[in-house]
Amino acid sequence: MPAQPNMPTTTPSAADVSGAVSLFDGRPFFEKALLYGVQHGLIDAAKLDAIREEAPKGMVQIARYFGSEFLRPELEKARDRIVNLVSLHLQLASEGDLRVAATLLREHSFLSRSKAGSDLLKAMIVMPQNTHFGMNERGGFSDRHIPQLARWSLASFAEVQVELAARQRVARVVDAALWMADQLGLAADELQDYEPDAEAVIRTALLVAATRRKELPDWPMFEKMIAMLRRKEGAAVTLSLVLPKNLPAEYCEVVASVRDSVVSDLPKLLDARLGVRKLFDQTPAFMGRYFWIEDALSEVSQHDRARSAAWDKLTQGHGDDGTLLTLCVCVAAGSPPKTLLTDKSAATLIRKMRKSGFFPEKATQFVQEHAPEQHQDDYTRLWSDFVAEAQSTLLSDHDSKLSDALSLLRRECNLA
Repeated sequence: MPAQPNMPTTTPSAADVSGAVSLFDGRPFFEKALLYGVQHGLIDAAKLDAIREEAPKGMVQIARYFGSEFLRPELEKARDRIVNLVSLHLQLASEGDLRVAATLLREHSFLSRSKAGSDLLKAMIVMPQNTHFGMNERGGFSDRHIPQLARWSLASFAEVQVELAARQRVARVVDAALWMADQLGLAADELQDYEPDAEAVIRTALLVAATRRKELPDWPMFEKMIAMLRRKEGAAVTLSLVLPKNLPAEYCEVVASVRDSVVSDLPKLLDARLGVRKLFDQTPAFMGRYFWIEDALSEVSQHDRARSAAWDKLTQGHGDDGTLLTLCVCVAAGSPPKTLLTDKSAATLIRKMRKSGFFPEKATQFVQEHAPEQHQDDYTRLWSDFVAEAQSTLLSDHDSKLSDALSLLRRECNLA
């Protein structure tokens, strides 16, 4: 293995430190904090010796994590990374105060500060980058994020600061939408399945409060809410758009900002000459701007379509066994009917079954109420046979990683 880069072997004097600061004003924040600590008696020789001992070990670990500890270029890059990770943590934690940063170095190990910097970047990387639920990954940091960590571990403090602030802002909007949806009876997993914009959820939640409703609407209810608002004076509607009294303080700013956008929408929203469906479902500027629960069955009822046409809409014209079983599994788990699932949404569905229950009879009733009569017996028999074979696997307490349940759904249902 190549020789490790040399660490200082003597404790610098106060004069040396003073001169170094003046000569290397642009050096990494870690080095500034270290020199400040030595100069002001916060860091002693024993702490310097500990850093000299820990740093090479940390460099090897980092080189191994991102590539190979046996290549000198990888070790040199690892040195840059470990210094940068420590610097990022110290500068954020101390808010640029060298005394605070030096104290952190004194009271904690060098490797722990490197890990703190790495944890900070990992947390940032898995924060949402977009307020649209369908464009964000779920879950924590994993191996697929390592290339991003490799990039950010060498980024400047200014770059990280800008990115972190942007992602924190997005995260607050998403979390505010999740909170408001939960207050109105829609769980996070269900909201994620609908994949709306977080701002759209907040806008509709504000309209729900303004009309004194207690749950997020489907389309017919959304139409009724708009009609109710249109019967009021514009000023009265504006006054009724208030932030929830129990809204957590960290969400107040973003919800207030979204409220302002609803107020800006009011001239069109309250214009009785504009059809509600045409405005919200056919006008580009308003499409996706507000949220309602998609209910294909309610839509069918509203437009008085024939049962066979409604079924074709639900199944997207497919009559295969996988499509029917996918739809029935969703209904039996208490989720919106779908004919195609991703691995992630299938895993969410399994967890929901195991937490809240699996109700095959709901799917049977669904088929009897909505499938074409000539196919109901065959569909019911297919579903009953599936339940008899699959229920124990789907609900098994011994399948904590969901591998058996997911394999079953991949075999019998439609998974992309």
